[in-house]
Amino acid sequence: MPSISYHAALVYTMVMTSASDRNMTDAELRRMGEIIRSLPVFEDYNRDLLPQTAAACAELLDDEDGLEQALDLIDAALPAKLRETAYALACDVAAADGKVETEEMRMLEILRHRLNLDRLVAAGIERGARARFSRP
Repeated sequence: MPSISYHAALVYTMVMTSASDRNMTDAELRRMGEIIRSLPVFEDYNRDLLPQTAAACAELLDDEDGLEQALDLIDAALPAKLRETAYALACDVAAADGKVETEEMRMLEILRHRLNLDRLVAAGIERGARARFSRP
C-alpha cells in the first residue's frame, strides 16, 4: 500500500468525517479550506494538492475495504504529536454546519480509537469544537 504525507493524513481525517453522512456541506468544505489556509501545521502544505488529495481519499473510500485502508494510511502517516490535531480537525469539520449527524459521531469514534486517543482528551477536544461552533 502506498504511503501518504502527514498533511494528506490530516486532509483524509477531515474528508472522511465530512463524507461519513454522505453529505459534504458547504460549511464543512469552507471549514476545511479555512483550516488549511490558517493553521501552522499546514504552513508548508502545497494547497494546490488539496483537490487531488481529497479526491484520492474519496476514491479510496469507495473501495470495499476503503475505510480500513484509509485508516491504515492515516495511522502510518501521523506522528504521535499530530494525532490530537487530526482529531481536533475532524471535530471542527463535523461541527462546522451546526449539527453532528450520527454517522459523523461514529466516524469520530472510529478515528478516536484508531488514533489511540484517551477518552478524556477526546472529550476535551469535542467540547472545544462544540464551544467554537455553537450558535445562539
